[in-house]
Amino acid sequence: MKRRSIRIWIMIHKWSSLVPTAFLFMLCVTGLPLIFHDEIDAMMSGDAENALSGPASAEAGLPLDSIMATALAEKPGEVPLFMAFSQDSPLITVTTGPSPAAGGEEMSLLFFDRATGASLGPAPTNWFMDFLLQLHTDMFLGLPGALLLGAMGVLFVVALISGVVLYAPFMARQRFGTLRSGRNERVRRLDQHNLLGVVAFAWMVVIGVTGAINAFADPLTESWRDGEVAAMAAAYEGEPALPPWRYGSLDRAMASAQSALPGRSPQFIGFPGGAWSSGHHYAIFFQGDRPLTQNLLTPALVDAESGALTDTRTMPALNQALMMSKPLHFGDYGGWPLKVVWALLTLATIHVLWSGLMLWWRRKPADTELRIAELYRHPSEVPA
Repeated sequence: MKRRSIRIWIMIHKWSSLVPTAFLFMLCVTGLPLIFHDEIDAMMSGDAENALSGPASAEAGLPLDSIMATALAEKPGEVPLFMAFSQDSPLITVTTGPSPAAGGEEMSLLFFDRATGASLGPAPTNWFMDFLLQLHTDMFLGLPGALLLGAMGVLFVVALISGVVLYAPFMARQRFGTLRSGRNERVRRLDQHNLLGVVAFAWMVVIGVTGAINAFADPLTESWRDGEVAAMAAAYEGEPALPPWRYGSLDRAMASAQSALPGRSPQFIGFPGGAWSSGHHYAIFFQGDRPLTQNLLTPALVDAESGALTDTRTMPALNQALMMSKPLHFGDYGGWPLKVVWALLTLATIHVLWSGLMLWWRRKPADTELRIAELYRHPSEVPA
């Protein structure tokens, strides 16, 4: 590699590292507890979990109509908005609101034990995890914040690739993992920075790429949802929305959907008039049967009055890739062992970011020339 090329790669690496550094520190620090969000949420909702009668699947227990009747009795005057299922417990969540188009601040969330019908009270709030998740995903700036963090993820990947391009010729002249402990502090820090960066390179690229993809997942999912639901309910276009008092049996609707999608588990039901349904349908969303595919949604629209199936659609390939990137980003598909690995690699990334920042902060005018020299000469020939 020529000196001009090396200078260009050094500039690319420097600025693609420096620009996103503050954001990457924030993402690593907030991402650490989010890796264990399931466990933390379970601890926070311990009372509800302990009150459950025992294990059950999303399809076992009392009739859905019975659970919904209990929920509406607790919230008189409100209408159903969502019903969500747990795949490994009898926990079921019912969301109600004053109208089918109620906003998030108007919604009420209730827990139920589907095996017994017992009410477990309102859903517990975990403000700390909610705060971290919002900060991690969009910094409380909505879509602009998410897109900004996505751009920082792209720069992070560029920094990783440029770092490997610069490190590879140097490492070709010595054994992998060599740390020049006899040299000055800057050289030792540089060796540690490079070694940890190379060891965690593949993981950091995956996290950077999936993080950037996730920034675009929500708007693309909303676009798919709105377009797909409208296409599936095209025959009902122009008809007035179905009033809540005309909603039919949830159990009949679920049976119709499951007959068309056997072997899949229901994740949630969107009720008529909401963002996830049409004005006439129960939109029943089914998920995959494996941890890596459980975020892949297949909607089934069922006429809310008659219980007759209207249509089912699978997600387009692009949306499937977007949805699968979420569990990969947080290590949500391999249980505790994988989450621990994800946490350790996150700590390694924090060290790489910190050591890189210190190398830049304590730089000297001759550092660039020294770096170029190290690519051409054996390390022992370069003065300390």
